[in-house]
Amino acid sequence: MVELVIFDADGVLFESEESNIAYYNAVLAAVGEPPLTPEESRRCIFLSASQVFESRARGVDQRLRRMREASSQLDFTPFLRLLKPSLELRPFLLTLRNDFKLGLATNRSATVSAMLEHLDLNDVFHAVTSCADDVRPKPAPDMLHLCVERANVEPNNALYVGDSEVDQIAAQAAGLRFLGVGTRVTCENRVASLAEVPAALSRLLAR
Repeated sequence: MVELVIFDADGVLFESEESNIAYYNAVLAAVGEPPLTPEESRRCIFLSASQVFESRARGVDQRLRRMREASSQLDFTPFLRLLKPSLELRPFLLTLRNDFKLGLATNRSATVSAMLEHLDLNDVFHAVTSCADDVRPKPAPDMLHLCVERANVEPNNALYVGDSEVDQIAAQAAGLRFLGVGTRVTCENRVASLAEVPAALSRLLAR
């Protein structure tokens, strides 16, 4: 039985590679750091901002503090405009709400509220969790535990939709079923795109 379907944000609800790279490069430029390397660009899609900054700081507290301060002063609006949903998210998610409770669990933090407003999704999710909740970022299971708690659902009745190994590890650690989306994750239950999620859910329920 699946009562709650929890979505990751980046790579699932929308493609955000261009947006994330532009955001982090703006932060790095503000503190005199070189832009993201190709490997950092790949990883910034699914890591939290704290994880990205900590990796770049390499243990130097002053560098980390400067990046965090620069990030807090940025206007997120230009970067939100670069998000690329593959379909119209609001009607898609409202249709799913006819059969499931919906959750959102993302390694984003300060940008979550602005992101939901930008995408007109403020009233869609029954529970929203992120690094802004003072939980460990994925792959730790903390935010998924908190999401199912807020939705008042047992973990074995919840499913997490993610696009990375980080998401898969978090779901397994939290005791949730997992459905992969896209090519960045390899798992038994996987679909090519967000549009295929409803059919995948129907197949899982039929089993």
